[in-house]
Amino acid sequence: MIGEKVMIRLRMSVGDAHYAGELVNGSHILDIFGDIATELLIRMDGDEGLFRTYEHVDFLAPIYAGDFIEYTGWIESAGNSSRKMKFEAHKVIELCKDPALANSAAHILEEPLLVGSAEGICVVPKTVQRGVQDPAFNA
Repeated sequence: MIGEKVMIRLRMSVGDAHYAGELVNGSHILDIFGDIATELLIRMDGDEGLFRTYEHVDFLAPIYAGDFIEYTGWIESAGNSSRKMKFEAHKVIELCKDPALANSAAHILEEPLLVGSAEGICVVPKTVQRGVQDPAFNA
C-alpha cells in the first residue's frame, strides 16, 4: 500500500468557478485531495480515518471552468495510526482561449501541468483499523 497511487480525474464546471473569468478556487483542489486520502485510508485500513493536518500546500497555476484536472495521491509512510500522504494535481486538458475558435474548443496539453501539490497526515485509530489481511476487510 505504501507508494500505491490513487487517481481521480475531473472536469471543472462553471459551478466550480468562484472568481471572475471562471477561475476555480484553489481550495477545490484540497477537497479532492481529501477524497483521495479517504480512498487511500480505506484501501489500507478499511476505515475512512480523519485528515489531521496539511503540512505543506502549493497552488502553482490557475484552474478554470472547462479544465480537466488529474488528482493523484499516495501514502508515503505509515506509523501505528498515522499515514503521511503526498498529493499532486495536474491540468491535462484546457479550453482554448483563441477567439477565432469555437468557445467549446479544447486541447490536450502535451505535458500535464502541475497546478497544485500538498503533503498531509491522516490518522486511523488502531481500534478501527482493518488491514487487507483481515478476513472482515472485504465482508
